[in-house]
Amino acid sequence: MVSMKHWTVDVYLDEDVDHTHAEARLRTPDAGDLRAKGSARRNPEDRNVPEIGDELAAARALFELAHRLLKTAQADVERMTGQPAHLHT
Repeated sequence: MVSMKHWTVDVYLDEDVDHTHAEARLRTPDAGDLRAKGSARRNPEDRNVPEIGDELAAARALFELAHRLLKTAQADVERMTGQPAHLHT
């Protein structure tokens, strides 16, 4: 029987005048809690458009989270097989 799983990623954003910081959090029954951070810095010569900082910081946090999840899967494969694993994106 096939079962459906649902994972949710939460992204938290905070900002100051020139920086936006993001933290992406994933909690799974098997992989546990994974967290990753990303940030963006506004060039002082650019207009202040907070949405762009949010997008960049969130994208960087999600990219790092994906990398950590891939590393977790690689470690699981190695533990199960006893052999080095090289997983690619």
